[in-house]
Amino acid sequence: MGVPAPTELLLILAIVLLVFGSKRIPEIMSGFGQGIKEFKKNLESDDPPKPVEEAGTNQQSSTQENLNVKPTEK
Repeated sequence: MGVPAPTELLLILAIVLLVFGSKRIPEIMSGFGQGIKEFKKNLESDDPPKPVEEAGTNQQSSTQENLNVKPTEK
């Protein structure tokens, strides 16, 4: 399986134009480009991500506080 031939690329392009329309394609590509920029920005970030365990316990305690529910003792 190699690179598609020029005829195949034109056929794929024609199908994409029929499905999405010529006005919608630039919007889709713009969103795709913004997503890539955001991804690269997050890769270069110096801040390490929060561990999943900390985020889960904070979310659980805040949910209990919002519902005014006392946690059960174990």
